[in-house]
Order: sequence, then C-alpha cells, then structure tokens
Amino acid sequence: MELLDVLRSTGAVRAFLPDAVDDATLWRILDAARFAPSGGNRQAWRVVVLRDPARRAALRDLYLGPWYEYLAQGAAGLVPWAPVTDRAAEAAAVAGAGAFADAAGEGGFAEHLDEVPALLVVLGDLRALAAVDRDLERYGFVGGASLYPFVWSILLAARAEGLAGVMTTMAVRREAEVRSLLGAPDHLAVAAVVALGRPVHQPRRLTRRPVEAFTTVDAVDGPGLSGPG
Repeated sequence: MELLDVLRSTGAVRAFLPDAVDDATLWRILDAARFAPSGGNRQAWRVVVLRDPARRAALRDLYLGPWYEYLAQGAAGLVPWAPVTDRAAEAAAVAGAGAFADAAGEGGFAEHLDEVPALLVVLGDLRALAAVDRDLERYGFVGGASLYPFVWSILLAARAEGLAGVMTTMAVRREAEVRSLLGAPDHLAVAAVVALGRPVHQPRRLTRRPVEAFTTVDAVDGPGLSGPG
C-alpha cells in the first residue's frame, strides 16, 4: 500500500475474525515497529504478549471498571478524565458507572477483550523517558512521545500483515494491578494495551477535522494555513 493511503485509512478496529495471529507474524510486526523514534533513541518500551487465558481474563476484568467509568462520563457530556474538567461532575458521573455495567449484556470489545486474537501490553521504562515537562504545574505528557510512536508503528506494521487493531489506555487506570499481573517492577509504567487481529471490516474512509481547523500562522489566533490551490 502507498504510505499516504495507509496513514489516511488506519483506523481503530475492535472487531476481529477468529483467525489466530502466530508468533512469526507478531515478531515481524514488532521488528518493524522497533524503528519508531524515541528520545535519545533509548527505546524505553517493553512488550508483554498475553497468551495465558487466566491472565487475559484477569486483564479484561481490570479493564472493565474504568471502561464503564469512561462510558458514564461520556454520557454526562464530559471528556473522560480530561486534565481540565469539572471534577465534581466527573465524580458524580463515575458514581453511576454501575448502571453501564448492568446494561452491558453480552457486551462488546471490552467485555470480550480476553478473546481477541493477539493481546499486547506495552510498558514504558520511567528511568529512560526524557519527560521535560515533569516539573511543570500541569498534567505531563511529553514522556509519551518516546512510547506512542512505537505503538502507532505496531498498528501501521499490522496493516502490512493484513491485520488491524486498536490502542487502548483504559488499563492504565488499574496500573498497580496490571503490573502485579505481569510481574512488572515499579519503574515500568503501563502505557497501552494493543489488540490485533484480522479485521471483520477494514476502515477506508476516516473522518477528521480539516487542517484549517487546527493550524494557524504565527499565533494561536493567527490566520489559518492556506491549503493547495
């Protein structure tokens, strides 16, 4: 596939065919993804491939609580866990998350997370992240610049193998339990869970805001960047 076509059509996929993803395929995906950029080329990622059914089920159970809290906040008109938000409204929404669990029924992706063909947990080594915003009096995210390009490269490399998937960060809300499940030391933080498989449907037409909606010249309130033509 052409690079620009891949960039424009690699969306989040959560519905997979039951086909297994073998070790050789996962190895090729990770072998390509490892060339992602990272601060100082320190490559602070660590990947755990979950195969054991009991561990998969345990991860699913840890995932579900935050997932229902996420749904509850969205239903209340909130951006879940936004760094700048109405904390009282957030707490009220989260208190009602049980209703979303009760309404889940047979469920979807979250309730069947343990059944996806390939399940990867990506960890970040906190000793190797150049988090230049560490001491600012705001939420910090710069360290993720050394981790999430790698995760995105996993998803791009999966396309070359005829696969698709999704990166989810919901398990971070239960980080201590996830680390315990994986036998990870405290300096390894949970960055993402990646689900991969052969897609039931591969997205082709993604919807995103136009460049003019988020790009200005010289200042935030400056003129929009002109497009071609």
